[in-house]
Amino acid sequence: MIDRKQLKAGDHIYSWRQAYIYAHHGIYVGDGMVIHFTDGAIQQTETPTISNRFCSIPSLDTDIPCPRCGDCCQTKMHGVILSCLDCFLSEGGLHRYLYGVSTLHFIVQARGGTCTRASSDPTKEVLFRALYLLENGFGDYHFYKNNCEDFAIYCKTGLLAAANSSAGGSGQAATYAAAANSIASLSLRFVASSYCGLTLVGCGMYCYRRLISDIGFHNGVTNVPVEKISEMAKAEN
Repeated sequence: MIDRKQLKAGDHIYSWRQAYIYAHHGIYVGDGMVIHFTDGAIQQTETPTISNRFCSIPSLDTDIPCPRCGDCCQTKMHGVILSCLDCFLSEGGLHRYLYGVSTLHFIVQARGGTCTRASSDPTKEVLFRALYLLENGFGDYHFYKNNCEDFAIYCKTGLLAAANSSAGGSGQAATYAAAANSIASLSLRFVASSYCGLTLVGCGMYCYRRLISDIGFHNGVTNVPVEKISEMAKAEN
């Protein structure tokens, strides 16, 4: 966790929700404001599901508009939005996503959604992408392919995974997929394996699946100009 005084414009930040089950991601643009991507599926009185947690609007008391954000969460309930840091954090802790980490650093993380081997572009490019997408959108939300972490990673790197690639962007989605695949695979070997051996194999499979899904590891990614994002979204629809 970092102090607010350490924040710099262009930082990719995130805040854990629901007892660290998932995190919400965004780009800090300075002056206490954050641009982030949301599906708008969660209201104050609703219970979030796993499929919409990644890009949900933080729980806010919409009856009392934030003095900085106004009624942004009432007038724009989905897509790329601008909100103050307090509303973005929703009483959660402030964390900075790390870029250009080593393979070892990436692997030893207990879960995804905190770092990537990909390098960040200069701050000016990061802010340009975030502001452009605030005006033009980032397509439709998808749990695995287009969530808030994917948005922040794209703003930082300009990279998108190819549609037919096993590479991803979202470390959180990769974590869930890796865990599910590892459990499914190990269940077939349970009878013939010792507990220790099973644990080691499971951890290895989990780490490997996370690594090959990292956008900074796999070659199935491409650098996409931000002006092309809206065109790609329209083509998919």
